[in-house]
Amino acid sequence: MQKNLIRVWDFPTRLVHWLLFLLAAAAFFTGLSGGNLMVWHGRFGLAILGLLAFRLVWGLIGSTYARFSQFVRGPGTILAYLRGHWHGVGHNPLGALSVLALLGLLLFQTLSGLAADDDIAFKGPLSALVSAQTSAWLTGLHRQTIWIIGALVGLHVCAILFYTFVRRDNLIQPMLNGRKAVTDPAVTSAVGGGPLALILAVALAALAVWIANGGLLPPPPAPLPGSLPNW
Repeated sequence: MQKNLIRVWDFPTRLVHWLLFLLAAAAFFTGLSGGNLMVWHGRFGLAILGLLAFRLVWGLIGSTYARFSQFVRGPGTILAYLRGHWHGVGHNPLGALSVLALLGLLLFQTLSGLAADDDIAFKGPLSALVSAQTSAWLTGLHRQTIWIIGALVGLHVCAILFYTFVRRDNLIQPMLNGRKAVTDPAVTSAVGGGPLALILAVALAALAVWIANGGLLPPPPAPLPGSLPNW
């Protein structure tokens, strides 16, 4: 049967996918190491938040298979997939659930980190907006959620390897070069996600990072004259 090579994943989607993986690994390492690396942990967290903001916007205005409307389906579609009645490209219905779970957990992790305060080496840029009790509660959740994210990432990787090497449906190559061979002539290449959409998504992601880093907070008060030592 003749196969057609179509464009599935656009470059922004692929770039965000791999950057999220690398930055999440870096945040995991620096968070567990602690100490002076917590400065970088916070920076990695802000970068992850920016990528998540971009991906959420891109899921609305990006190319065909990157849009949530294309792969987020109801329970009927999931049941059809489990029965072997679903055929398509992009995220399958179970893969879509995995994507949503990962995005949701990473979003919670970054937002909770903004208000976290370990009283030692890290203070989130928005921790002043919540009470000490709330900050301590969010810090505890932030520490616990990392293991859930790690487990879900491991499950995600195992599922990709299973589909690639057992079911002979290579999911790795399309996320590298953006293309996939299909036999259904009705399946077409992704469209949309042009330069204007990209500029808008990047701008909104940058705005989200600026706000998350305390961009809307008033500047700290200047020290009173004579309150600092004259070295």
